[in-house]
Amino acid sequence: MKTKKEGQHIVLTDNEQINRMLNRLVSEVRAFTEDQLDHIRRLTQIGAALSAEKNLDRLLEMIVDEARKFTHASGGTLYIMSDDETELHFAIVQNDSLNVRMGGTGDRITWPPVKLRNEDGTENHTNVSAHAAISGEVVNIPDVYNAEGFNFEGTRRFDAQTGYRSRSMLVVPMRNHENDIIGVLQLLNAQDPSTNEVITFSRESEKMTESLASQAAVALSNNRLIEGLENLLESFITSIATVVDEKSPYTGGHVRRVAELTMAIARKINGVREGPLADFNFNEEQLRELRTAAWLHDVGKITTPEHVVDKATKLETICDRIELLKARFEILKRDYEIEQLKRRLEEQGGEPSGCSAEGQDAFVEAVKDDLEFLINANMGGEFMADEKIERLKTISERMLQLNGQLQPLILKDEVYNLSIRRGTLNREERDIINNHAAVTHKILSQLPFPKKLRNVAQFAAAHHEKLDGTGYPLGLDDSRLPIQSRILALADVFEALTAKDRPYKKGKTLSEAMKIMAMMVKDRHIDADLFDLFLKEKIYLDYARRELSAQQIDQTEF
Repeated sequence: MKTKKEGQHIVLTDNEQINRMLNRLVSEVRAFTEDQLDHIRRLTQIGAALSAEKNLDRLLEMIVDEARKFTHASGGTLYIMSDDETELHFAIVQNDSLNVRMGGTGDRITWPPVKLRNEDGTENHTNVSAHAAISGEVVNIPDVYNAEGFNFEGTRRFDAQTGYRSRSMLVVPMRNHENDIIGVLQLLNAQDPSTNEVITFSRESEKMTESLASQAAVALSNNRLIEGLENLLESFITSIATVVDEKSPYTGGHVRRVAELTMAIARKINGVREGPLADFNFNEEQLRELRTAAWLHDVGKITTPEHVVDKATKLETICDRIELLKARFEILKRDYEIEQLKRRLEEQGGEPSGCSAEGQDAFVEAVKDDLEFLINANMGGEFMADEKIERLKTISERMLQLNGQLQPLILKDEVYNLSIRRGTLNREERDIINNHAAVTHKILSQLPFPKKLRNVAQFAAAHHEKLDGTGYPLGLDDSRLPIQSRILALADVFEALTAKDRPYKKGKTLSEAMKIMAMMVKDRHIDADLFDLFLKEKIYLDYARRELSAQQIDQTEF
């Protein structure tokens, strides 16, 4: 290196000056490149975080938080486009200088929306956020007090009330993957990180914010799309359940009641801290899966014939055939009376007389008594013991003459149905009803439920299984019955016992229902630990006060 001395100073040659300048330039480029890489790295991290956030309120807050960090802005506002695209709604408002955090998980925003059109129908370009939403342009203003073309009177009033000074502003439209504007991101008062002095938003900040707004718009669209699909699925599920209930006027509300009771039990389990149920804790996704299964547990009844679902009496098909029996008994009495009258006329030389009718009265009373017995047997509310079955067979041996031909007073199929020992369904009809659980599994297992709902078909179809393996449709025992199916089974049993809208029986009182369920626990038909929780937490009582009549609540402690 060549140098020359001038007094006490060493003067560098031209080559050395050039080298120093080059080194400084390389350092500046390296610093700039590293800064750019850091920005890109942060954008990538933010994009991943936005995509991972499932809670819409937190997502909205995150969008504004990250945009403000990027640009060192003291304030930020996020507007969301209305469904009809006529106005912008305030979603998030933040200002560190004023210690304001509104919207999202914070305080609710009650400010009126920003109209995109004026009262005369023209586009509202005087409002900067409306202009960005309408035009799709980014607006970067050094000082809003000196901005031309926009009306900032509201901003000036806000500043006057709060003592704040709004200055630089960056307004960026948010476009989704279909290039539709779904919102507007507005940042206020960029600050110099070293001095905290308010500065203009740089060109670099503008480009970075555009990139962030684009990522945020896609994440927001995906979040709203997923939320919309989930809401659609839930609405469809409840609609299907309503269809199942509405198919029978006697079971309306059954699915709703079972679903609500199921969730009440599950939430109580989440509060258990000791005992065998302490090991179970349902997160939000698991609760939603169980709720879905509860709403769909009877979907298989869509295929069950109405005359079976609605069979209020043993002889009911399209109509209650007890009326036909009544008609035959009237014919039987009429024929007997005619026969008796003819006999008396013959005995008295063809002249009727006022002879005693004691024998006739006895027969008529016997016929009336038999008919009353059949009417009661038809209702299905009382158990048909062996002696009642024998009496039915005896009555069925009587013959009736119709159109000159003898026929049984009670037809074979009528005897078969009247012989049902409990309830109103015969064996074949019971099989049809029971088949709804298998049909439920067949229907639900074919639906492409998302991963977090993958067990819906299993939980729903097993609500008639029993711990001892004698249930249906698969005969699962306690080693294969998940806790969710056991909860659903208990809820279904309690609702069925206490339902006050069944035509073939009146709803059991609480004491009657608890006695029956205690026997079912003893027989290992329902889960003992769940039943203990049901009693201890008085889940039955909360339900009873909502759904049962006052007469059914005959006891509150068990």
